[in-house]
Amino acid sequence: MKPYSVLFVCMGNICRSPTAHGVFQRKVMERGLGKQVQVDSASTHNYHPGNPPDERSQAHAARRGYDLSGLRARQISNVDFERHDLILAMDWDNLALVQDECPAEHLHKVRRLTEFCLTHDSPVVPDPYYGGKDDFEQVLDLVEDACEGLMRYVELRL
Repeated sequence: MKPYSVLFVCMGNICRSPTAHGVFQRKVMERGLGKQVQVDSASTHNYHPGNPPDERSQAHAARRGYDLSGLRARQISNVDFERHDLILAMDWDNLALVQDECPAEHLHKVRRLTEFCLTHDSPVVPDPYYGGKDDFEQVLDLVEDACEGLMRYVELRL
C-alpha cells in the first residue's frame, strides 16, 4: 500500500513549511506511522534552493524539541501534484500560487494548513521572516495545533 503523503508549502521553504514538516514528521514518528505517512515541504518561489531552514526557525523549533537541520529548501514541481495526497499552503497567496500551477485533476488535494487547527482561529500561518521571536513562536503555536488536527485527519485515512 502506498504511504499517505503530505506536502507543506510556503514562499521560500525556509520558515513555515519546514517548521510544519518537522512538527508533523515528529507526530508521525511518535505514533509509529513512519512507514504509512510521508512528509515533505517545498516553496512556491525558488529563492533558497538547497538551503537549510532559517536559523531562527531552527532555533525556535529546537527549543520545542524539533530538529529541522536536515531539511533543505526546494521549489514545488509538477511531480508533487501527483505524488502527494495533501498539499497544504501556509497562506492565501501561496494557496493561489499552488492552485494556479496545479493540474485540475489534483486541485482537490490543495488546502490551507490552518483548516486543520483545533484550537486556534487563524486563516493563515503568517510569514515570520521579517518579524521577531514572537512571530516565530506564533508560527509554532499555529503549526503544532494544525498538525495535531491534520494527524487526526490522516489517521482516519490510513
